[in-house]
Amino acid sequence: MSTIVWQLQEAKSRFSEVVEQAVKHGRPTVVIISPEEYERSKRPTKPLMAALRACPEDLTSLVGRRSKEPARKIKLG
Repeated sequence: MSTIVWQLQEAKSRFSEVVEQAVKHGRPTVVIISPEEYERSKRPTKPLMAALRACPEDLTSLVGRRSKEPARKIKLG
């Protein structure tokens, strides 16, 4: 995704070009929003774990099951 930044005067003079590029085959392909709205849209709406827990699909095949065996003992140092 590329970002183009224009000064207001240049954007005004090239507005028809922007509109022409924004509509392809009668469908909008570009959205112009404020920088604040863009930054808000990039933030996740909820933490990953909350999203995974809310997933209606069974994800156990992806995660697998945890072993019920006690953790193995190791010596450090």
